[in-house]
Amino acid sequence: MTKKELSQLYYLNREIGELQIRLGELECLATSCTAHITGMPRAYDISDKLSKYVAEIADLKSLLDLNLKKCFYELNRLNRYIQSVDDSEMRMILSLRYINGLSWNQVAASISICATEDSVRKAHDRFLKKSCPICPGEK
Repeated sequence: MTKKELSQLYYLNREIGELQIRLGELECLATSCTAHITGMPRAYDISDKLSKYVAEIADLKSLLDLNLKKCFYELNRLNRYIQSVDDSEMRMILSLRYINGLSWNQVAASISICATEDSVRKAHDRFLKKSCPICPGEK
């Protein structure tokens, strides 16, 4: 498995986060443009804005649902791959990095008091190079 394949869960989670932020913004806009009952004649452009926001919210919710399904699929795929690794320390490194989304510094601190960011990253890179000989130049 390549670094790009391993990193898909991270990017899916970021994409989901961005969609959730956008959804929150749209819901806020939709609730702020509701009509106020004042006894005055009704303004028709308010409902047009509201229907536009409602349609956009529905689209975002379906996109968010699709990405959540992809995320669960990717998480299961990563877990299966990581569990197939023989070396328990490497399983821990892969899990902390790609499932928990930790930085190399955080992975090193979780692995050992003596481990450095560079040593953990290099061990990871050597493992990937050895397990995927057809993609030696990939970063």
